[in-house]
Amino acid sequence: MSEPMLRMYISFVGMILLFVATGLILLARHKLTGVISGIVAAIAYISMLIGGFIIFYIVFSGPTPP
Repeated sequence: MSEPMLRMYISFVGMILLFVATGLILLARHKLTGVISGIVAAIAYISMLIGGFIIFYIVFSGPTPP
């Protein structure tokens, strides 16, 4: 697999993590209560950080040669 295609798939993983984090935060705030809400929110914020770092790396690592 070429490097540009690998970067594309890695960026998809980052975007999916950001979408999952958004859904989990909404779930934790509006539907869940107590300790479960805190655990789900923690998972959401961790996935948001990981997704953000992935996107940051892909964007700022520059273009790849064709």
